[in-house]
Amino acid sequence: MFRAIFELLVTIVVIFFLRAVMRTIFQGFGEMMHPGAHPPNQPSVTQQVPLTGELKKDPSCGTYISAATSLKETVGGETFHFCSKECRDKYVASLAR
Repeated sequence: MFRAIFELLVTIVVIFFLRAVMRTIFQGFGEMMHPGAHPPNQPSVTQQVPLTGELKKDPSCGTYISAATSLKETVGGETFHFCSKECRDKYVASLAR
């Protein structure tokens, strides 16, 4: 019984390390094929959030977003700030009802 559990644990550890090595190799090949591209999990320079500035609350989801990078929508003379197109569309649709 102990041997079966030990072999199972060794198998899990080996699979974990193989996946890590393969991921590293494939990322290296991906960077070689597209040297100027940004990795998908790191924001490009244009997608970075400013470190200072005024924060506005998204009325749809409640997330605080930088006023400089938010999506703005004027409804009834009042400007609302949204974190995404989905939140903006959801809020505008709720007003239309």
